[in-house]
Amino acid sequence: MFRSALKQSAKASRVVFSRRPISTQVPDNWVPLTVNGFDGAVGNTPLIYLKGISKETGANIYAKAEFMNPGGSVKDRAALFLIKGAEAKGQLKPGGTVVEGTAGNTGIGLAHICRARGYKCVIYMPDTQSQGKIDLLRLLGAEVYPVPAVAFDNPMNYNHQAKRHAEALDNAIWTNQFDNTANRQAHLETTGPEIWQQTEGKIDGFTCSTGTGGSFAGVTRYLKDISGGRVKSFLADPPGSVLYSYVKSGGTLIERSGSSITEGIGQGRVTDNLATEISLIDDALSISDEKTIKMLYRLLDEEGLYLGASTALNVVAAFEMAQVLGPRSNIVTLLCDGAYRYADRLFSKKWLESKNLLSSIPPHLEKYIVLP
Repeated sequence: MFRSALKQSAKASRVVFSRRPISTQVPDNWVPLTVNGFDGAVGNTPLIYLKGISKETGANIYAKAEFMNPGGSVKDRAALFLIKGAEAKGQLKPGGTVVEGTAGNTGIGLAHICRARGYKCVIYMPDTQSQGKIDLLRLLGAEVYPVPAVAFDNPMNYNHQAKRHAEALDNAIWTNQFDNTANRQAHLETTGPEIWQQTEGKIDGFTCSTGTGGSFAGVTRYLKDISGGRVKSFLADPPGSVLYSYVKSGGTLIERSGSSITEGIGQGRVTDNLATEISLIDDALSISDEKTIKMLYRLLDEEGLYLGASTALNVVAAFEMAQVLGPRSNIVTLLCDGAYRYADRLFSKKWLESKNLLSSIPPHLEKYIVLP
């Protein structure tokens, strides 16, 4: 059934691309909106035209600047919808506690919104995450519990520990970002429509990586529906994740193995956020860490964009999608977050050597390796 759905989706999308330029001009008298608090500043991020790789591929590659959300990442959108959804259902009342298992950015978004709305915040996370993320969560007033990284089917997985913590409290919720489809809904209602409006409906392809599946699934669903299936959607996957092979094999899950320098993306299962959009995926791309780190340094050098590894992976995927869809196609990806939370690793010679990635940095970009 899965393989058949993929074939039907691919067949339906074999249409002529728009191949029309998108206006990037801003009126001289334009000023940003005035918004109500932290919540009101979430979303409506700009779409950035990436000049270097667009010129190289002959396509028009755009990237949505999600690092400009007030909490610094795309996860602000999901965090807001997770909390507002619980409030609407009467599951979270004033003075309550929000508990989540997160690799970092969702927790940061939740911590910000909890501060703004008067809730306590408790975060469980794998102890593989950067110290910068852990420190920031604590600075925002969250209780943070770094725990050993174990498989999802292990009862000591950080998600299960977060769930048990919430169940032991009164007036508390486990937001369950992986399988709570309010996450997906955030992107169906905001990110997808913003991309469509910003590209004037001329978008031909969308690609990004997936952790919870919310961003990829929500945007994919919206763009597929509004374009009548014309817009293609490619899933991007890092080493150690099973989703690339899942898509390519027509729905066979393999055991997860290996690892990646990226944080917060890759998956060992199909989450509820992703499950309903699996049939809409046109193709999948496996992106190596070598390609990711090279693109990260290239974006800093060519575009002045100081970005995290998951973002660099997304841009590599957009580059490869452009090579598939061809010249003049319009492709969009997401710039998930900045490099500020990872700088002690990504620009460290010692760390790069430990990951066997130092040789992946071209000589003319080695000047950015400024940390020992």
